[in-house]
Amino acid sequence: MSKAFTRESDAEQDEPSLPRASASLPPGTKNYLTADGAERIRRELEQLTDVERTKLASLPESAETKRQMRALNGQIRQLQEILRSAEVVPVPSPPREQVRFGATVTVRDARGTETTYRIVGVDETDTDRDWVSWRSPVARALLNARVGHTVRFRAPDGEVELEVVGISYQ
Repeated sequence: MSKAFTRESDAEQDEPSLPRASASLPPGTKNYLTADGAERIRRELEQLTDVERTKLASLPESAETKRQMRALNGQIRQLQEILRSAEVVPVPSPPREQVRFGATVTVRDARGTETTYRIVGVDETDTDRDWVSWRSPVARALLNARVGHTVRFRAPDGEVELEVVGISYQ
């Protein structure tokens, strides 16, 4: 078999590209970001390009270094694409009585348990912090609600009812 059709080493296999959350948006749907989310992504991009890429470039050339550089360049391209396609949504002007994109919303369920969600862009979603995408069922139910309103949405466990008890913006 010709050398053109073989790999030098299995270590040089192409890295699978990581799917971007915003890639799951339906065609024509805007890729919204909060202002602080866009800033966090810019800082991460700067860290990867200015620090991490420089560090990798200074290492001796090897199959592992090349693999790491390809993976890093993939991350950089993803972040660049997120910023290129993003529409940064400013904090709404006062009065801030309704739930809008970027809001931090405290809700109470039927058992009296309070949970706080922040409605963010799909590329900012962080379930550990209860930051939910504006496209999620809970966020869609909460959008336009006011303190005292009760909202309903379908969760995997069934129908959920939440009372809005607080709205704030960062």
